[in-house]
Amino acid sequence: MPSPTRSAAVTRSRRAAGKILPEHARAHNRALVLQSLFSAGAMSRADLARETGLTRVTISDLVGSLMEDGYVVEQGVREASGPGKPAMLVDIARDGHRIVGLDLSGSESLVGAVLTLDGEIVARHSVPVPARQSEVLDAIVALARTVVADAHAPVLGLGVGTPGVVDDRGVVLAAPGFGWADLDLAGTLERDLGLPVLVANDANAAVLAEHTFGGAGDDVILVRVGRGVGAGLLTGGEPLAGARFAAGEIGHVTVGTDGGPACACGKIGCLEAWLAVPALTERIAATGDPDSVLRDAGERLGIALAPIVGALDLSEIALSGPADLLGGALAEAAAETVRTRTLATFHDGLQVRMSTHSEDIVLRGAAVMVLSGRLGVS
Repeated sequence: MPSPTRSAAVTRSRRAAGKILPEHARAHNRALVLQSLFSAGAMSRADLARETGLTRVTISDLVGSLMEDGYVVEQGVREASGPGKPAMLVDIARDGHRIVGLDLSGSESLVGAVLTLDGEIVARHSVPVPARQSEVLDAIVALARTVVADAHAPVLGLGVGTPGVVDDRGVVLAAPGFGWADLDLAGTLERDLGLPVLVANDANAAVLAEHTFGGAGDDVILVRVGRGVGAGLLTGGEPLAGARFAAGEIGHVTVGTDGGPACACGKIGCLEAWLAVPALTERIAATGDPDSVLRDAGERLGIALAPIVGALDLSEIALSGPADLLGGALAEAAAETVRTRTLATFHDGLQVRMSTHSEDIVLRGAAVMVLSGRLGVS
């Protein structure tokens, strides 16, 4: 299968978007077969024909081609349930390839992992975040080499979740924490490793994991809270990147007209100044009243999210970060605030919940990026 462009990391295709051109039909049909197997598990060729709407001849040809490429394997015959020859089952070769993921969003460590095609982590490595910004890129390249060497199987691709604004070619347009501007991170890693590389903002990677592995619906915002605050969005099952690739950059939205703490960006009362983990822990220590601090931060989060929920008609909000800070009073206050500031008929049932994969969500999102970009599945 030809390697896709890097833009697949951001613009995944979950459903046919208009007429499929003849020159793209085969790749589209291969992705249909792989998506069906990825979602449902082992199936017969006849099952695949019914599931995809393709003819049995086409399915036989596609399965044969995918087997030759090492993406599909036969799993043995189905247990007989009646007369006739039992059907041979096929499935994605889940142990035939590995995915490498990098999570660059940690405040103390850069983390890399080897993952299966099902998003399970089988090996993990980390290095401290260098004190000097000039050394960060070299540390990332070295970490990537170490993780790839530990894959012990062909590597389908490398997915990277990084802080900052990332375009559809894997160029980091701005990541102030690393001192990066217009850094071609995907190109740098591709040249060094000789592998397909897909790069996205860490929150955008995380929402992909929440959708594929965490059971989130097609219209969801995932808010990542750590040393900063950011969000990833899916609408209609599609990632929302924005005109300048900065959709979800909610950390520097001003939440209220009552002043508030100074933010590192120079403004007063940014969401990040209320909600980032260092800000929360400092205020809790200063006041000794965690419930009041968390409810106030949750209300600020709700103020920021209500217009987004109303404009995009989102069905759920997932929070990713420390559960002891986000999962109780803060989540409840955020939900209450969004409900009071949106149309009750439609948003009274809005869910605000903790992510199901909070600890490794960026690594798993990196795996989804590779699955989508290389195989067309998610």
